[in-house]
Amino acid sequence: MLLISLFIATLFLAYSNGANDNFKGVATLFGSQTSSYQTAILWGSFTTLAGGVTATFLASTLIKNFSGRGLVPDAIANAPEFHLAVAIASGLTVLIATLMGFPISTTHSLTGALVGAGLVAIGLKVNFAALGNYFILPLLLSPIIAIVLGAGIYILSNYINSKLNLSVNQKMIDTCHFISAGIVSFARGLNDTPKIFSLILIIEYFSIYGGMITIAIAMALGGLLNSQKVAVTMSEKITSMNPTQGLSANIVTGVLVIAAIWFELPVSTTYVSVGSIFGVGLISKKANICVFYQILLSWILTLPTAAILGGISYRLLQG
Repeated sequence: MLLISLFIATLFLAYSNGANDNFKGVATLFGSQTSSYQTAILWGSFTTLAGGVTATFLASTLIKNFSGRGLVPDAIANAPEFHLAVAIASGLTVLIATLMGFPISTTHSLTGALVGAGLVAIGLKVNFAALGNYFILPLLLSPIIAIVLGAGIYILSNYINSKLNLSVNQKMIDTCHFISAGIVSFARGLNDTPKIFSLILIIEYFSIYGGMITIAIAMALGGLLNSQKVAVTMSEKITSMNPTQGLSANIVTGVLVIAAIWFELPVSTTYVSVGSIFGVGLISKKANICVFYQILLSWILTLPTAAILGGISYRLLQG
């Protein structure tokens, strides 16, 4: 019964992840009016699903076990109760943020849940030093790099665009925009599916391929059914944008996400996406700094919120 609950909770986390994350790669399509909301979320969910399915063929090298991250001893990290507490807490954290319209990092929700459950399990023996690479560095570096690059790429794109006949090249810009959005969503699905699946690795009778495909489907459904509020925040509230600005932001997001996966850099897709959009907004002088600060606050609160929920969940499951 405990293992079945773990599987259901992991699917809940995957659904919440899709609801919060699937629109991030395609936010600039909708925000720049290059496509409708329906087209954007269908494209984002389809390419995310494609990335998740592709991950099943690379499972041996892609699965990164988030069952402890070195934060707690293996004897604790491999217990079903611990996995279940982490899945419930991180899923709830992401869902709450989604319902409030805040784009946050699922990885940091997982990290926070691990810390909270770990504190209840072993107290201050939790390896807090591990938080540097998995929370502090991404929080500090990702948005800063993305803002700078987003602003720079937009200035360069605007200069090139001014030298060309925009009416002749608009179709090419839109095509590149769709491709870049698909690449970002595909890379996110490729990266997040095995990460979430790692929570149910202890369930021996689940095949890796079947489990990961099921999680990828849950992620796609979450995006299709529950992305509206995050979509409005990402596409309209951070800044208004035109197609060139949208493409510029997506190029930065795509390059950084792929580089992060390839070189295993501590950056967050969420922070990169928001940062690149905010960066082009700064140059166009249309960025909503108040909204960006609200989003930044939600990022800071992600870990303690997930930690509190993780600790409560683990304590209840122990009882």
